Order: sequence, then C-alpha cells, then structure tokens
Amino acid sequence: MLSQLTLAKARLLVSDALQELLAQKLRTFLTLLGMIFGVGAVIAMLNIGKGAEQEALKMIGSMGLQNLIVEAKSYSSEELKDIREESLGLNFADVEAAMATLPFLTSFSGEKQIKLFALYSDFAKTEASAVGVTSSYFDLASMTAATGRLLNADDERHVAQVAVLGADVATSLFPNQQPVGQFLKINHVWFEVIGVIAAPAFNKEAFQGVKINGDRNRVFIPLSTSQKKLNTEPLANELDVVKFEVQEDYSTILAAKAITQLLSQRHGGVEDYSLIIPVELLAQQENTQRIFNIVMACVAGISLLVGGIGIMNIMLANVLERTKEIGLLRAVGATQQDIKLQFIAESFVISIVGGLLGIVFGLVLSEIIGFYSEWAVSWSLTAIVLSVSICLLVGVGFGVFPAIKASKLNPIDALHSE
Repeated sequence: MLSQLTLAKARLLVSDALQELLAQKLRTFLTLLGMIFGVGAVIAMLNIGKGAEQEALKMIGSMGLQNLIVEAKSYSSEELKDIREESLGLNFADVEAAMATLPFLTSFSGEKQIKLFALYSDFAKTEASAVGVTSSYFDLASMTAATGRLLNADDERHVAQVAVLGADVATSLFPNQQPVGQFLKINHVWFEVIGVIAAPAFNKEAFQGVKINGDRNRVFIPLSTSQKKLNTEPLANELDVVKFEVQEDYSTILAAKAITQLLSQRHGGVEDYSLIIPVELLAQQENTQRIFNIVMACVAGISLLVGGIGIMNIMLANVLERTKEIGLLRAVGATQQDIKLQFIAESFVISIVGGLLGIVFGLVLSEIIGFYSEWAVSWSLTAIVLSVSICLLVGVGFGVFPAIKASKLNPIDALHSE
C-alpha cells in the first residue's frame, strides 16, 4: 500500500514538472541543449574509442601479438657495396641461427620482394607487387583462403610455379572471372593461380607508422621459386622480411633483445635491419587512445557542467516567478519537503529528457564522425548508461540548491511578493 502511494506521488510530481517545463518551452529547450551536447559528446567519444580499440586489435592480429618482425633496410647500390664488406644482409643463415639457439622461438616465415618488369593475365595488367614467401607466412599473418588453397611445403620443395592472390589483385587481374585455375605471368614466368586470400576486416594501410594491409594487392609465390626462377640483384638481401613467432608464455620484449643481440653479432655490428614489436605498437596505440579519451572526457564534462548550470539558472528563475505559488502551496498545507521534491522533480525531468535526446544525438554524431573521418565506431552500452547517469547526477545535483531555496521561502512573504 505504501509503495503504491509513493508511486502515485512520484507520477504526480513528474506530471506537474512536465507541465511547468512545457509552459516555458524556449527556456526549457535552451537548457536542454547543454545536456544534449554533453551526453552526445560522451557517447560519441566512448563509441569511437571502443571502435578504435577493436580495430587496433584486428590490425595487431594481422601482425601477431606473439610475433617479432625483422625488416631489412633499403640502401643504394653504392651503400650496399660498403655494407656487404661487414654484413651479408638478412638471410636464411640468420634464421637458422636464431631457431637453433633461441628456444623460445617456435616458428618463422620469410619473404622476398620480387623486382617486377611485368605482371599480367590474359584479361588485364596490374601495378600490384609480387613476393616470394615461405608456406608458414600465411599462418603467422593469420590469413585464410577465400577460394582455393594457400601455398604449402610441397610447393616450396618442388619449386612450383603456383601463385596465391590478394583480394584486390585478384579482382584487377581477373575481372568477373574465377581466378583459381587461371594463369598469370610474372616477368618471364607463368604461374597458375591456386587460391585467393580473404580480405581483412579493416582498411587501414598503416598502424603506428608501420605499413599493414598491403597483402590485398600482392601476388604470393613460393620463396624457392622466386629465388631459382626469377632474377635477383647480386648484392640484395636474401630475405627482405623475417617474422618470428615467440612461444605464448615468453615475453616478446625479452625475445626482441635476444634476437637483436644475435643479429648484431652476425652482421658485424651493422644495423642493416629494423625490428618491429607488435606488442609495443599496441601499447603505443592504447596510450594514444587514453590521451584522446581524457581530452574528450574533459570536453564532454564541460558541456555537462554548462548544462547543469543552465538547469540551476532555469530553476532559480522558476523560484522567483513562482514565489506566490510557493506561498499559496505552503498556506494550504504543503511542507518544505513537498516544495523541495517538486523542484527536484523538475530538475530530474529536464535531465532525463536531455539524456534521452543526448543518446540520439550521440549515436548520430558517432556515425557522422566515423563516416567523414573513416574512424571505426562500435556501439557501447556502457557509454550510454554512463553518460545518462552522469547527466542525471549533474542535473539533479544542480537542481538541489534552487529546490532548497524554494522550500525555505517564508509563506507570508511569498504571498505578499509581487
């Protein structure tokens, strides 16, 4: 029975509050704007932040969190002559030494860029690149075949003239065609297409300054085939990129130090390579995202604060305009608590309306920002609940002072006010 009375009283308070706010439509709308912008900013910030985090994880997934990537540096022909006196460059001997002496390395893949003169099919020509890779390349890069199959150890062993295509190059070389089973020519050698790689779930070309997602526009052939059937420059590195997989219970940071020391010894102290640690790239991304979130939270907080001040202003104005009404209510038996609850109810209603409109604004704002900036957006229930909760807290909090001021008015003075 008591709960029913309480519910009925709450409904009456909300109904009265709505009537009072609708009586001053323009003033109420202007007050709502601060809450709408504040809630919308919080939702958009958290949605974009969550989207960026998920996209970063996808991009790092393509590099492998437990992988270490060694890339050979590029030099001119004159520089290479001097460097080769001290270092043979990145090669299979480096890989064999690392796998033999560093027990925490579980696997590796190698790749070598092919110097192209021509790359075409019977249907089209393309400016795509071609690369020779070991069969383990696809596993360490988390790649799967959309159609056909990927390269395997037999292809390497038999120096097979087969190729796997990235999603984009498959479309450009074989428009409106099924690529698998077709043929393409790399320089002077023909290759049979045995598979097409599934397109990744992201479109970014770089992550923290490191190029990614280039596999969409590359042709992959066995590394042994590229070495034996396609010409290479005499002073070039045997391998352009080596990717090592580190066992899961071992730190990639410590593994990177060991690999760096090994390569430094084998290359005579010449740093003709660079080492990329995906875990560190992820940490840099998280730190950047954290700073972005803090800045956006401050902006959103200021908007909510402005909205709260707006609520306080409209409530104080209402107290002045309704002084006689308050005096009359006190005269017919309303208590200070009743007056206080009435004004707090008005603050609550304007906060909840501002919060709901802010949700709509925030979702629309997220889509607009994501569309024009090409940032990833991911819906976050936490963002909605958090922003509306803060909105209610700020709105009701700023409405308490006017409510207390109204409840403490002297009934006699209030009735005699002009």
